[in-house]
Amino acid sequence: MRRSFIWLLLLVGWLAVALSARAAAGRVIKVLPQLLDLKGRSSLSPSLYERDAYQAFLRQHTNQISAMAFHIQWKAKGKPTAPLKLRVEVRGAARGSLPKPVVLEKPVEPGGWFSHWTGIPLSRDDYKNLGEVTAWRVTLWEETQLLGEQQSFLW
Repeated sequence: MRRSFIWLLLLVGWLAVALSARAAAGRVIKVLPQLLDLKGRSSLSPSLYERDAYQAFLRQHTNQISAMAFHIQWKAKGKPTAPLKLRVEVRGAARGSLPKPVVLEKPVEPGGWFSHWTGIPLSRDDYKNLGEVTAWRVTLWEETQLLGEQQSFLW
């Protein structure tokens, strides 16, 4: 009798902890910052090797770069209590006065068991004002609650 009462208390305590935990949890898995050419392409073909080779070509031939895009792999578990959003903060190289960091946000919808990919473009004007992008940070938010983060080395 005593043993079953202890097991019952443990079960009730475990359920209380499980129910009081946050409903949603999430993380940013991977961020791929990619340069875009004058036609808005990050690659000439779907091959990963070709994409990496074309990105190296664009880094060498900066006159062929028109903008930049961030492709973000993220995952959210559980049911969120508020809308989710991805936020990208980008810093550029200083020329004279320090450029203001650019903040991009995009609402996202969780769903399914697997991770999701979301692309967030940096506009042509913002890219030109920033100059060369030196640092970035990507965060996943549920209203004011930070769920996940990835950042570049220089952030």
